[in-house]
Amino acid sequence: MGWEFFVYAIVMMAVSFLLQRKPKTSPPQAQEFQEVPTAQEGESIVVLFGTRDIKSPSVVWYGDVATEAIKKRA
Repeated sequence: MGWEFFVYAIVMMAVSFLLQRKPKTSPPQAQEFQEVPTAQEGESIVVLFGTRDIKSPSVVWYGDVATEAIKKRA
């Protein structure tokens, strides 16, 4: 009696796989660069103790903002 449930589960997984919506593929869009505050010569260095919002941070490095295409393997 237990094997019928196993077969039923396999059939239902196959049906749900066949009926699921297929995602729409779109070409990659150009990356939009956000406006990042930069460090300037002569600007004071803020020292922060605790948790606060800094209105004008001095950012020296913002991370790798380049994009890389995802390649599918066969």
